[in-house]
Amino acid sequence: MRLVIARCSVDYAGRLSAHLPLATRLLLVKADGSVLVHSDGGSYKPLNWMSPPARLTVAPAGEDAAEGVVETWTVQHLKSDDRLVVSVHEVLHDSSHELGVDPGLVKDGVEAHLQKLLAEHIATLGEGYQLVRREYPTAIGPVDILARDGGGGTVAVEIKRRGEIDGVEQLTRYLELLNRDPQLRPVAGVFAAQEIKPQARTLATDRGIRCVTLDYDALRGVDDASTRLF
Repeated sequence: MRLVIARCSVDYAGRLSAHLPLATRLLLVKADGSVLVHSDGGSYKPLNWMSPPARLTVAPAGEDAAEGVVETWTVQHLKSDDRLVVSVHEVLHDSSHELGVDPGLVKDGVEAHLQKLLAEHIATLGEGYQLVRREYPTAIGPVDILARDGGGGTVAVEIKRRGEIDGVEQLTRYLELLNRDPQLRPVAGVFAAQEIKPQARTLATDRGIRCVTLDYDALRGVDDASTRLF
């Protein structure tokens, strides 16, 4: 990854046009071809960017040298006419770093523990449920739990601490892939979480995915729901 802090202006041309006036910004050039323009604010979101596949070309200033430009970055998208042009006036920092292969996102301790507990108490999902495997591998990532329901049908379970739309989309992709396997299909889906957002529940229901709210303490045996007064 290349990190450049520079005084620059930025223009985007293509399906839309946008202009960032001259200011000091952070330019990120990633190995996948993407280029992102950040300011010292706005959290994680860049001010402008070019997604891969793209090609970066750096050229010395031409006619715009009189305006203080020292070099021009042109980031051309390889599948469209979209183009990001960065007019660099001054480079304050320029460094490159080899990050290596990223291991991917590791689930937090609560999600990992929820998966383990639900696998141990798979009947929480319904009478007759049996565990097939945790972290069932697919070409796009592992399914949290693969199980059989009381009728012998295959069920893919996605587990989240907080169930949101992204989780439903993730499970939908798994289901599309698993249902191509004649030894597994038809594969039903269960979206399980400690808390499920209303929008996620609506989307899951629309796609035929069952939602299950998990009680973490009950799964751990700390709290028996059957003994509560309220």
